[in-house]
Amino acid sequence: MRAVAVIPARMASSRFPGKPMAVIHGIPMIGHCFYRVNMCPDIEQTYVATCDTEIYNYIESIGGRAIMTSNKHERACDRASEAMLKIEEDTGQKIDILVMVQGDEPMDTPQMIHEALEPMLKDSSIDVVNLMGEISELDEFEDPNTVKVVVDANNYAIYFSREPIPTRKKGVEEVPMRKQICVIPFRRDYLLKFNCMPETPLEKIESVDMMRVIESGDKVKMVMTKGESYGVDTKEDLTKVIKRMTGDLLLSEYASRG
Repeated sequence: MRAVAVIPARMASSRFPGKPMAVIHGIPMIGHCFYRVNMCPDIEQTYVATCDTEIYNYIESIGGRAIMTSNKHERACDRASEAMLKIEEDTGQKIDILVMVQGDEPMDTPQMIHEALEPMLKDSSIDVVNLMGEISELDEFEDPNTVKVVVDANNYAIYFSREPIPTRKKGVEEVPMRKQICVIPFRRDYLLKFNCMPETPLEKIESVDMMRVIESGDKVKMVMTKGESYGVDTKEDLTKVIKRMTGDLLLSEYASRG
């Protein structure tokens, strides 16, 4: 089973332009993502997919592999799919599973990549998996930059939203607060199928790729992780992540590489 990781990244973020190269403890954020994903033994190779020469040159300078992609992509899945086909063309080998990892979650760990892959390795009927984590703070639950998810009894996603779901307004004491963590393995052919589907109404409304899967009648298997992960969408998020990564044990393994 050939599994590769692709980290889509671009400089033109509307909320935080240039964020992939924002420095965290002396290393650009995209560097943290690359190093940490690349530590996972389940991954044959890690690539960064980008339309920006600044990101491409940086990844190549640290010994990583970068793929130049179109600057027309609006969705990370589109960029990942283009990169996958280029990797196959360059290597002459077909990829079985592509693990898409967002380039703005620098705290993701190799263990989290393994956790996301595990259900797919055990069950050939699963086409796409997505990590999720517990939300412990109300501020994060109410933050529209944090994508919330509700699941069924078998941990398949029912709905993703930037709104706080399920509601806390009905007096229920124990409301599950869960967030999407953007570690998303796809089976190769399903990713190609996904990118041939038109954008769906709720996908556009929520600005969440996985809603396309649900609206098209397919399933997203959700996997709970205890790993701590926070996305960087604003400069305030960057400050919080810098603080949270102080003393990070994985960081010490690659900090000297820059």
